[in-house]
Amino acid sequence: MPSPTDPSAAPARADAPLAFITGASSGLGQALAARYAQQGWRLALVARRGEVLTDWRRAQGLDAGQCHIYAADVAQPESIRSAAQACLAEQGLPDVVIASAGISHGIDTATWEDLEAMHSIWRTNNLGMAATFIPFIAPMRARGSGTLVGIGSVAGVRGLPGHAGYCASKAAAIAYCESLRGDLRGSGVAVVTINPGFVRTAMTAKNPFSMPFLIEADAFAARAVRAIAAQRSHVVIPWQMAWVARLLRVLPNWLFDRALAGRGRKPRQGEPS
Repeated sequence: MPSPTDPSAAPARADAPLAFITGASSGLGQALAARYAQQGWRLALVARRGEVLTDWRRAQGLDAGQCHIYAADVAQPESIRSAAQACLAEQGLPDVVIASAGISHGIDTATWEDLEAMHSIWRTNNLGMAATFIPFIAPMRARGSGTLVGIGSVAGVRGLPGHAGYCASKAAAIAYCESLRGDLRGSGVAVVTINPGFVRTAMTAKNPFSMPFLIEADAFAARAVRAIAAQRSHVVIPWQMAWVARLLRVLPNWLFDRALAGRGRKPRQGEPS
């Protein structure tokens, strides 16, 4: 990854394209932000931890003209709506909007208390995605261009033991983006669904099970940005996990259940990993 002083990390022009990215303080969101910065894009970065984003911007050598920071929580619709409206007022209409914010932790489906944990996952991963897109849809339609990017997961293909909240949320995210793509057909606004496999981030660091085809976050971001530029409707990264996803879809239940028997489960919220 080029450093901020590397000539390949071109500074953004005033007329450079703009990317609005949620969940940008860590993980996939931050990796995507770094990739777009290297390509000379302007950035509108959203996270609950605004101070973390400020430190990251300084470390990257980006100025406020290239990178605006909006402290907001996608799980609170009015919070992300305010951030989107501020972006429109201060930076203009983005060319790309990426709903990358997401949370993941294990769920015990027999425990009443875990209903709130499940609700928290859905509120962030699903309602947060919709709330991120809605403020930009009408102006993008009016302009006749733009790309909305939803980050799903291979985990949304089938339900994994101990992951009921997360798997359900990602299955819903994939279906939501597909529905949105149909709604926007012919408008000039593209919808891209990106389903990561295993990417090395703080989220996957707690997984107590093997993670085949694990890739680094910057490698994921490089491939994702290319897919977004091509406006691919659906992409799995890395490509090997696309074959895994296809296999998961066609496995009969008895074989799927046997294959996952004894597999480690992600820790529940507050549970040590």
